[in-house]
Amino acid sequence: MIQLSRWKVTLVTLVTLIGLLFAAPNLLSPAQREALPGWVPANTLNLGLDLQGGSYLLLQVDVDALRAERIGNMTEDVRLTLREAGVPFSDLRRLPDGVSVTIPEPANYDTAFEALGRLAQPQAGSMQADMQVQRSGGNQLRLTYTPQALNAMGATAVDQAIEVVRRRIDSLGTREPAITRQGQNRIVVQAPGESDPAELERVIGQTAVLTFQMLDEENSIAEAMQGRVPPDAVLLPTDDPREPYLLVKRRVLVSGDNLTRASVGSDQFQRPAIDFRFDGVGARRFGDVTSQNIGRRFAIILDGRVISAPVIQSAITGGSGQITGNFSIASASELVNLLEGGALPAPLNVEERRTVGASLGADAVAAGTTATLVGFVLVVVFMVLSYGLIFGGISVLAMLLNGLLIVGAMSAIQATLTLPGIAGLILTLAMAVDANVLIFERMREEARLGKSAIMSADAGFSRAMSTILDANITTLGAALILFFFGAGPVRGFAWTLSIGVVTSVFTAVFITQIGVALWFRITRSKTLPIA
Repeated sequence: MIQLSRWKVTLVTLVTLIGLLFAAPNLLSPAQREALPGWVPANTLNLGLDLQGGSYLLLQVDVDALRAERIGNMTEDVRLTLREAGVPFSDLRRLPDGVSVTIPEPANYDTAFEALGRLAQPQAGSMQADMQVQRSGGNQLRLTYTPQALNAMGATAVDQAIEVVRRRIDSLGTREPAITRQGQNRIVVQAPGESDPAELERVIGQTAVLTFQMLDEENSIAEAMQGRVPPDAVLLPTDDPREPYLLVKRRVLVSGDNLTRASVGSDQFQRPAIDFRFDGVGARRFGDVTSQNIGRRFAIILDGRVISAPVIQSAITGGSGQITGNFSIASASELVNLLEGGALPAPLNVEERRTVGASLGADAVAAGTTATLVGFVLVVVFMVLSYGLIFGGISVLAMLLNGLLIVGAMSAIQATLTLPGIAGLILTLAMAVDANVLIFERMREEARLGKSAIMSADAGFSRAMSTILDANITTLGAALILFFFGAGPVRGFAWTLSIGVVTSVFTAVFITQIGVALWFRITRSKTLPIA
């Protein structure tokens, strides 16, 4: 086993050069990294919130508001469906899990049941219906969500909110944000380098629900202002001082979910505007609505506020349009980013916010660097005193290359280094030396049995290898469990530990072995210096 195999030397040389190539950008200034050729890696270690400073937000997805909104939409669907079916109804009420409606004429009861049953049919691509129609006493019908659908709303909303938040933070240029789920309906956002959590909260907390709805021009806004709002309409504020409020039909004709593109443009007066394009479904709906309502006004609503209410001059069948209003370049760009990132499925409530200052992060980096250096010096002293300059020096060289490979690997995959990650780095360096201790002690035992130096060294590597692999595989398994089931600092620790386990086995198996074999080839020694 103590042989200078050509493939081992080639492998070690190649891996070391690749590790050096990926680790070297951490020693360069930003200007020097920008000047590197395109084929040279330029990524550096990403520092976590605790090392770089930044903003921390703990958000709660308002699942109750989402369910209330869905039930509100169901109420309008029931109202419209029964009207289209020609069924008179009364006492349309919201329930915690759906709606109930009274059919005064018993002769219309079955017709109403069949009409609502069509609403409850499974959607395209779904095997199971989310809603169910039930008959109840007093000529009442109930259209309700199934318990499974109500529970799924919360889980799906959190997953969707995480993706929307991630896209919005990416649009800010924040590097390597950490966005993780906590519990059933909470989201933790860590944005290194973002010193203003209020600005971060404003960008990611806006729901950005864009809808297109017809104005209610048959009823009086003055009566609605006095509280007499029709059941199928809602009174909404506007951005126009000439019309502070507008009466809008509740029925959503087209929503932001149908948008495929949004960009900043300009209107006929060269003022900032927002150009948009719908997908195929949205384009057909928009074309139908505009062709059937020429001469009437429709409202463009963002998060419950009317931002524009133009008159439909002609049918718009091309699937594209423009939103005009009192926009500045900055506000239009921000709205485009929100629309491109998608709407939040439910409101986000901020439960905790805090800022980690850059100076505090710098102190953590300095403390981590000091701890790493102290640990390195202590390990060097121990190895040299225990195994001499030759074998102790070989183990120290392997430990240095191990650290180089860890930094190179984390830079290559853009893993985030946190303060617990530095602890994992120090632990990994100690584990790498531990493998060398097992090998060297096994060599000593073989030498005491009277074996030659070369035979003792060979037995030390071959017989200690199973112990090294068992210990490191167990540690790797524990690190992977921490990574997949942990969050925040725990995952940072697991990241470094997992990478370090792999690199420490490599350095113990190959680098230390090649170093010992090279020493034997040069010195032709008949005795072990550590015996």
